[in-house]
Amino acid sequence: MRPAEVVRRATDYLERHGVESPRATAEQLMIHVLGTDRAGLFSRTQGLDAREARMYGRAICQRCTGTPLQHLTGRQAFRRIEVEVRPGVFVPRPETEVLVEHALGAIQVSDGPLVADVGTGTGAIALAIKDERPDARVFATDRSAEAVDLALANARRLRIDITVLEGDLLSPLPDELRGWFDLVVSNPPYVTPEEYEGLPPEVKADPTLALLGGPEVYERLAVEALRWLRDGGVLAVEVGSAFGGTIGEVMRGSFMDVRVAPDLAGRDRVVIARRP
Repeated sequence: MRPAEVVRRATDYLERHGVESPRATAEQLMIHVLGTDRAGLFSRTQGLDAREARMYGRAICQRCTGTPLQHLTGRQAFRRIEVEVRPGVFVPRPETEVLVEHALGAIQVSDGPLVADVGTGTGAIALAIKDERPDARVFATDRSAEAVDLALANARRLRIDITVLEGDLLSPLPDELRGWFDLVVSNPPYVTPEEYEGLPPEVKADPTLALLGGPEVYERLAVEALRWLRDGGVLAVEVGSAFGGTIGEVMRGSFMDVRVAPDLAGRDRVVIARRP
């Protein structure tokens, strides 16, 4: 049976089990198993061998039981780059690309901006900013040693030069750079314990350290960012859709030009604020 036909049957199976985007999921898993691209998948006339069939069947079953697609393929596309993902480190989401878009647009300096990505996870935000602003000097921090290792591995694989440091919020940054940053950007943990209970299994597969949080995380980050940003520097953060107004008010206590921006679905997603 041609791989394209196997994909069609797998799509029906995933759909019956309530898996989101069943067609795209079936295709991505087949592309991963075959080590090809979409064109190669649909042009192949040779059927799957025994190993490929076992791998594909196992992957489909794992996806049906809640294993994230990215954990099965080991990759996640993010803006112009693709990062490796691993269990134990937060998988970057498409909506976070909106945060990067606004963060890049908020940088006012024309040459060599200094940027810090807080809670970097896979390094996706820091790497995307450096990829699109090669003149930037980019630091990334995370309190998870696993995340730091993965972000460094992604930087090496992509040959993108960023500095990754282990520690909480902005504390690992070199002290001599205090007051010189043009941008602090972060997708901090913002899921409340009440919201966590209702999350689907594939989201709960991410570490709770990267999920559970709330307004207090933003309050701490805002206080620290004031010490690290230069005058006119920008703090840009991703927020849960229920928190946009609340976090905006937190920022207005110390920052100016505070605005809340929506994601592509129209939900509050990003808060941008400028240091006076």
